[in-house]
Amino acid sequence: MLLSVERLNSYYGEAVHALRDVSFSVEEGEIASIIGANGAGKSTLMWTLVGLLKPKSGTITFNGRPVKPVPHQAVASGIALVPERRRLFPNLTVRENLTLGGYLRGDRAGIAKDEEQVFSLFPVLKERFTQYAGTLSGGQQQMLAIARGLMSRPKLLLLDEPSLGLAPVLVNQMLEAIQEISRRGMTILLVEQNALKALAISQHAYVLEVGRIVLQGTGQELLRNPAVQAAYLGVRQRTEAILEGEAHAD
Repeated sequence: MLLSVERLNSYYGEAVHALRDVSFSVEEGEIASIIGANGAGKSTLMWTLVGLLKPKSGTITFNGRPVKPVPHQAVASGIALVPERRRLFPNLTVRENLTLGGYLRGDRAGIAKDEEQVFSLFPVLKERFTQYAGTLSGGQQQMLAIARGLMSRPKLLLLDEPSLGLAPVLVNQMLEAIQEISRRGMTILLVEQNALKALAISQHAYVLEVGRIVLQGTGQELLRNPAVQAAYLGVRQRTEAILEGEAHAD
């Protein structure tokens, strides 16, 4: 087990109980997804995993060791978060954003090699290497955000709403890129409001509602679950089309 979370509780202030006894796990090499409505606590969970929000109670075990709720220590341990809405440095170039992604590393040759790896994944970033991040298109910015996360050479990549705000054709491209990252050996925890597409590419998945995990199973099991279909997937025919590999962008 690469990541194990047990009875995690997080609060905003003293009054807002955002995560309630959340327990789940992620196996090495898999894509696991967490789906849920707006306000369910998905981003809160991601922030807690990397120490941007300190848990009130519970345990986070990564690669056999407890994770301390401190962001740079989470990165050093092998966890990288690609946050919702990208959070790039808009006044820095593509190159500078990538360099910051590997700021804890001292292996220049390895960093240069990993840059080439992300360029093979997102060739447009090589074309825009000296361009300011704030001038990139939305899709290109999301590519850069993921590439920046990969530059720390993590064992676990946390992706928070990578398709948010993208056109349907770019959503498909982004999910294809996520699958390619997985094929290259990366373990991925994906938070995604587009439940249909997230479940279709995930080995395991969890449903988060009002801070609690209420359902879990394989991606295919949750795609077929009537409650999940009614709450998150809409028309049954769309689910069947995904299962048959015939779905097209909305």
